[in-house]
Amino acid sequence: MYARSTMINATPAAVDAGIAQVRDEVMPMMQEIDGCIGLSMIVDRESGRCIATSAWQSEEAMRASDEALRPIRNRIAETMGDPSPDIQEWEIAVLHRDHRSVAGACVRATWVKVEPENLDRAIDVYKMASVPRLEDLAGFCSASLLVDRVSGRAVSSVTYDSQEAMDENREAAASMRAATTKDAGAVVLDVGEFELAIAHLRVPELT
Repeated sequence: MYARSTMINATPAAVDAGIAQVRDEVMPMMQEIDGCIGLSMIVDRESGRCIATSAWQSEEAMRASDEALRPIRNRIAETMGDPSPDIQEWEIAVLHRDHRSVAGACVRATWVKVEPENLDRAIDVYKMASVPRLEDLAGFCSASLLVDRVSGRAVSSVTYDSQEAMDENREAAASMRAATTKDAGAVVLDVGEFELAIAHLRVPELT
């Protein structure tokens, strides 16, 4: 399974318009593309940082879709005030879902980097150490790990049922993050908290 993420640094006032455009224009189009298995969008209304992620059954399907999706992707980014969105492609290494997300769900995303030759070990640490501990946090809904094997970059996204749950476990999650990234030999590049604006992924369990 593979994923393409589009990070847009939007004008905060344009976030709602961007969500509507992705929901009303992009989603119906993507549902007709072979190999597409869903779309999600997370947003930080305060900073304007928004990330739309599409999931694909294969790397070939993801690459084949790029030409058709590029014009609408660029149009949405321009509508949201960012003429140069950051496009990244990933392998979906881990997906564990306790239950489907509900209205009001939030996401904590953590970007890390490891030496590429140590990436498989980092994936194992995430599967065997991080996921079981995440399941114990209040309001846990699901966790995923996307990786780029060439660069050694990875991003973990953990979904919680509400902003209150994410607030409640922030300290525990930070302590866990410090321990597991050390075990994995990873360097934390960034951590962000987001509203889950669109949740339409059909990725199966990958653990």
